[in-house]
Amino acid sequence: MGEELQTVMESSALQTLSCPFTVAENLQSATLSILQGLKILEKSCNGFTAFVHYIGPSARHHLNNLVFYVFFPALIGCSLADTITSETLATLWFMPVNILISCIIGAALGWILVKITGTPPHLEGLIISCASAANLGNMLLIILPALCEEANSPFGDSSTCSAYGEAYASLSLAIQAVYVWSVLYFIMRTSASHVVEEVPSEALTEPLLISRGSSEDIIYRVDLPQSMDEGNQKISTCERIKRCFMTVIRSKSLRMIFAPSTIAAIIGFIVGIVSPFRKTLVASSGPLHVVYSSIQLIGDAGIPSITLIVGANLLKGLKGSGVKTSLIVGILVIRNFLLPASGIGVVKAAKYLGLVESDPLYEFTLLLQFAIPPAMNIGTISQMLGTGESEFSVLMLWNYVVAAFSLTLWTAFYMWLVT
Repeated sequence: MGEELQTVMESSALQTLSCPFTVAENLQSATLSILQGLKILEKSCNGFTAFVHYIGPSARHHLNNLVFYVFFPALIGCSLADTITSETLATLWFMPVNILISCIIGAALGWILVKITGTPPHLEGLIISCASAANLGNMLLIILPALCEEANSPFGDSSTCSAYGEAYASLSLAIQAVYVWSVLYFIMRTSASHVVEEVPSEALTEPLLISRGSSEDIIYRVDLPQSMDEGNQKISTCERIKRCFMTVIRSKSLRMIFAPSTIAAIIGFIVGIVSPFRKTLVASSGPLHVVYSSIQLIGDAGIPSITLIVGANLLKGLKGSGVKTSLIVGILVIRNFLLPASGIGVVKAAKYLGLVESDPLYEFTLLLQFAIPPAMNIGTISQMLGTGESEFSVLMLWNYVVAAFSLTLWTAFYMWLVT
């Protein structure tokens, strides 16, 4: 299946390169695809309004858990298993590097914005995260298939294009999840600790330090075992190493890095690359193909569910909060102008150096990774840490409003650039 898709994709790419597309046609395709995504978001906002009215907080919490633990892992694993092979993997190695470069550039620009605007210490991590991490999985899973299904799409056969688009989006989501739950989680947790330090000393009636028996904040910290002897009992070096290892393994930070979506991506890679697994599960004549089909059917519920969650975050932003205008404008400039422009230089330099093959859809995906609005996982971290949740909702609302126009223009320009 993977080899056939690769052959068809190469032939369609050659046809694409020989078929000139005007800027107007690219703009039309980009506008239609973005409008389709916006219609989904609009329906998600309207749907979530009724969802909030009829279903209580407990049900919404369970929906988040279903998406996090069931729907998205199934979607990611099946998309990667269906399209990733040992041959195609050799051409995708630059995608993690491209995402890392975009995150580094965004984090640097976010740090500069924090210093210029004098952002409160407890919000510094939030601003850097919003400037750094993009909503790669969710938005790419909406935009790429919509572009592929357009009649005048420059990316060849619609079914093959959609299959590869889902694989690119799934791989992007898995890589981004590791970055968000490792680097950005640490940055936001460190920044959130300044909330306690900002309390005036004369207003304190209780000690700042939480008692040993309290469970708050303990889940956000990796405490290595102390080297003190317990009851004058000597602990061997081997035992200390074992305790340290078990503490790290059980830490919440490590569990978040290896989130279900990350584990599903690893399994999808293994199934796609190892030929016996692929023939057993993915091939239509495989003995366990019914298992793969069932998991794929479950994964189809991921996109509708995540759009409801996106609508929830955008609706929260309508309530407003005390975010400085300079911060909102700064994030908008970084995410909608500076990062997309820098992405052109990065991808073109990589292609000039021979790091990226001449595949229009692959180049377009690399470019689009620089123009996507901030990641939704940042809001989840804000909820966990108990700070910056309302500010994040406002930033998200404005970013997605502006992205409705900027993302359309960048998409059309990127399509013209790669074709």
